[in-house]
Amino acid sequence: MPWQAWFTLATVLCMIVALAREWARVDVTILSALGILLIAGVLHPVEAFSGVAWETVITIASLYVVAAGIHQTGMLVWIDRWMAYPGAGVTSLLFRVLPPTAILSACLNNTPVVAMLIPRMQAIARKTGVAASKLLMPLSFAAIAGGMITLVGTSTNIIASGLIREAGMQEFGLFEFAWIGLPVTALAVLYLSLAGHRLMPKTTPAERDKTDTLDYRFRLRVPHGSPLAGMSIQKANLRSLGDAYLVYIRRNQRVIGPVAPEEILREADVLTFIGRMDARERLCEQTGFAIDPPDAGTHRREAEPPLFQAVVSTNSMLAGKTLKEVNFREKYDGVVLAIHRRNESIRGALGNVPLKPGDLLVMDAKKGFDQRWRQSQEDFYLVTQEIREPQRITRKTGALLAILGLLILFHIVGLLPLAAAAFAGALVTILMGFLRGPALRQSVDITVVLTITGALGIGHAVQVSGLATGLGHAIAAILPGQHPIAALLFLYLGTMIVTEIITNSAAVVIMIPVALATAIDIGLEPRAVAMAVTIASSASFLSPLGYQTNLMVMGAGGYRFRDYFRAGLPVSIGVMAITLVGVYMKWL
Repeated sequence: MPWQAWFTLATVLCMIVALAREWARVDVTILSALGILLIAGVLHPVEAFSGVAWETVITIASLYVVAAGIHQTGMLVWIDRWMAYPGAGVTSLLFRVLPPTAILSACLNNTPVVAMLIPRMQAIARKTGVAASKLLMPLSFAAIAGGMITLVGTSTNIIASGLIREAGMQEFGLFEFAWIGLPVTALAVLYLSLAGHRLMPKTTPAERDKTDTLDYRFRLRVPHGSPLAGMSIQKANLRSLGDAYLVYIRRNQRVIGPVAPEEILREADVLTFIGRMDARERLCEQTGFAIDPPDAGTHRREAEPPLFQAVVSTNSMLAGKTLKEVNFREKYDGVVLAIHRRNESIRGALGNVPLKPGDLLVMDAKKGFDQRWRQSQEDFYLVTQEIREPQRITRKTGALLAILGLLILFHIVGLLPLAAAAFAGALVTILMGFLRGPALRQSVDITVVLTITGALGIGHAVQVSGLATGLGHAIAAILPGQHPIAALLFLYLGTMIVTEIITNSAAVVIMIPVALATAIDIGLEPRAVAMAVTIASSASFLSPLGYQTNLMVMGAGGYRFRDYFRAGLPVSIGVMAITLVGVYMKWL
C-alpha cells in the first residue's frame, strides 16, 4: 500500500482508540481525524468536505425535522391506549409494546422514537409494578431491529445507500432491507418477550424506594408557631439534606419552585420533598413539621409541575464537566436533584460530580424546559417529564400524515428521489405549523450532521488513499477459496466489533469501502456484501456505546455494561445468522 494508505490506517486506528476512551466528543474526534488527513495531503479540501453538500446528509437532516414534527402531532395517543392497561406481566407487556416500537422505528429514525417512548415505559412500570429495567433495554433493542426494516429506519441505512451509489451501484430501495429486517424484528420481539427479559436486572419500585432519591415524594406542613417560620431555606438547614431534596413550596394557591436558598418559610407552607422513605420521619423530628394528610394533597399534586429527566449525550458540552463548571442552574434555569449512572444514584455534592455520557439527570426546572431542550441532542439525548394527559390527534395531524404518506408513495413508484421526498416532508411539516421557533432550530442536531459529514470524509480517505483496496486484498488473501458465507461472516464480525467500539455511522462509512473492495477481489456480489455490513453496523446489542438508544436507556434502567452483553449476545447471534443466510439465499 502507498504511504497515504498507511497514514490513513494509523489515523483511523487512533480515532477508534480516542472514541473508545471518550477523550473528546464524538464529532470533535472525527473532525480532528479528518483535519489530520487534510493537512497530511491524503485528502484535498473538496474531497474532505464533499459530505457537507452530500444528498445523504440532506436526507437525514430532513428526516429529523419530520420526526420532530410527528412528535408534536399527538400520534402517540394510540400507543398509550394500546400499552396502558393494568395487571399485565412482563411478557404480556413486551408483546404489546415491542411490535409498535419496531413499526414506528421502521418509519422514523429510531433515536427520537425511543426518546418519545421512554417516559411511557416508565409510567407503565409505575402503574403495573413491573421493573422499568425489564422494559427499557427491550425497547431499545426493538427500535434497533425495527430500524433495519426500511431504508429510512436508521441513518446507517441511508449512509450505506449513498456510499454504494457513489461507488457506481444502484442504491438500496425503500423496502430492500425488509428481507432481513422483518425476520430480525420478529426474532428480537419473540426472544425479548419470552426469555430475554429474564437476563436483565430487576429493580422493583419497592426496592428503589429504599435506595433511590427519586421515587418517594412526601409533603410536610409548617405548623403555626413553628420556630422555623420567618427563616430562609438556607438558615433552616433545608439545603443539602443528602437523603431528601426540597422541590416545591405551596403557599396558598401558588407553587414556588425551584426553591431558592433565600426563600423565606411561612406558617402553613406545604413543602414537597423527594427522597428516601425514612427521610420524612427524620425531618419531622428535626424541624417539628407536620405530615400533610394524603387526602388533602390531590389538588396540590395536580398543581405541582412534574420533574424533568434528561440524558447527557455523547456530544454534550456537559460531558466531563461538573454542574458548577457549566453554571447549570443559570444556563438551563433548573436544579439537578439526582444523577443516575448505570445502576446507582449519585447523591451528595452533585455540583462537583463530573458528568458522563448516558447520565440521567433528574431536575426541577421552569415550565417549558422540555420544550426548549427536547428536540436538541447537542446537550441531551432525551428530555422528558411525567405524563399528565394524553395528547389529542387533530384533523391537522391526519392531513400531515396523509401528505407524508403520499410523498413516500411518490418515492416508491420512482417519481421522487428519497432526498426530495424527505425535504418536501420537512417543508410541509414546517409550513403546517408543527415546528416553529426553537423547536424547529433544535430539531436537527448539528453535532449529528458534523459527525456524519466528518465520517464521510474519512470514508472517502479510506477509499482514495488505497487503504480500502489494500485491506480488501489482505482479507481476500486470508479467505482464498472459502465459502461465501465465511467471507460474509468475517466482514460481519469485523463491522460489528467496530460498531460496538465507536458509533454506527462511523463504522458503516469505514467498513463499506473495505467490504466492496473485498467483494470484488473474491468475486462476490458487492451490493450483497454491502447489505450485510450495513446490518452489522446497526446490530449493536452488546454495549451501550455503539448505538444512541442503548445509551439513552442506560441510566433510566440502571444497567451496567455487562447487562447489555448478557442480554444482547443471543440477539446478536440471531441477527447475524439471519443476515448471513438471508443475504446468501437472495443475492449470492
